[in-house]
Amino acid sequence: MTTNHYYDRDVVSIRDFTRDELEFLFNFTDKISNFSRTERSELGKGRTLGSIYYEPSTRTRMSFEAAISSIGGSSIGITDPKSSSIEKGESLSDTVRIMDLYSDVLVLRHPLDGSGRFASELSTNPVINAGSGSEEHPTQAMLDLYTIYKEKGKIDGLRIGIIGDLKYGRTIYSLVYGLANYNVDIRLISPPTLSIRKESIYGMERKLKIHEYSELPEDILSTLDVIYVTRIQRERFPDIQEYEKVKGTYTIDQTTLDKSKTDVSIMHPLPRLDEISHSIDSTNNATYFRQAANGKEIRAALLALITNEDLV
Repeated sequence: MTTNHYYDRDVVSIRDFTRDELEFLFNFTDKISNFSRTERSELGKGRTLGSIYYEPSTRTRMSFEAAISSIGGSSIGITDPKSSSIEKGESLSDTVRIMDLYSDVLVLRHPLDGSGRFASELSTNPVINAGSGSEEHPTQAMLDLYTIYKEKGKIDGLRIGIIGDLKYGRTIYSLVYGLANYNVDIRLISPPTLSIRKESIYGMERKLKIHEYSELPEDILSTLDVIYVTRIQRERFPDIQEYEKVKGTYTIDQTTLDKSKTDVSIMHPLPRLDEISHSIDSTNNATYFRQAANGKEIRAALLALITNEDLV
């Protein structure tokens, strides 16, 4: 008999989940996507999602809210610290403890590394890390892997290029950790000052084929099945002058597509600035809006599994 390994479980790091567990989530997402509205609304009936956002969010926050609503639950939370007791100096620990009293599942986004794990140790209810500093964003990786699988029909055997801010981009680390469950070839492209933190991927080279570049040469571009683009994050830079030196380094445009595989998938966790030309939006290669739509579905499945022991 299949066991629901997600029930009452924290989601702090993608590294806590095996390939079988991830694929169980993907299959369950496909399953409930075909449910009728009535069937689906029973999955989260009576459940409350409590959100605590210390940093701005559009897709993550709205997709979680849409996800819990789509399975019959409700949401409460803090979307702006200035409108809460955080502005009065309330500690993270007290905020988590209070939200824990009112919710069945907590979602936390916080600028400090380790905040997700810290909250999970305080809360009696499951905690989902929606972004902890420059550390991880596990549900983004779940939806990214699901999107790759939906777009390509597989993950094993693909060559994936990851471009942009690889130093501060927390989505990158969760994605690389998730891809370590598969047989893939990863090409990392970034300015030298924004290369991936070696200590954060220590040991990954034993599981993945990883190659690093500071440019995107045509001979590499023409071999990629997926191009995963990230924004160079101004808000993460301790020195704004360093940001000014690297902003706009890479742009994916029609010239890029002309040098790529005809079926290459262009992904982005969003928001974007100028790293993907809007001219790409109308092409079949533009995967990022379908990727965002998958965020709602994967999070609905995840919330249903966390709050219902007998779902399979």
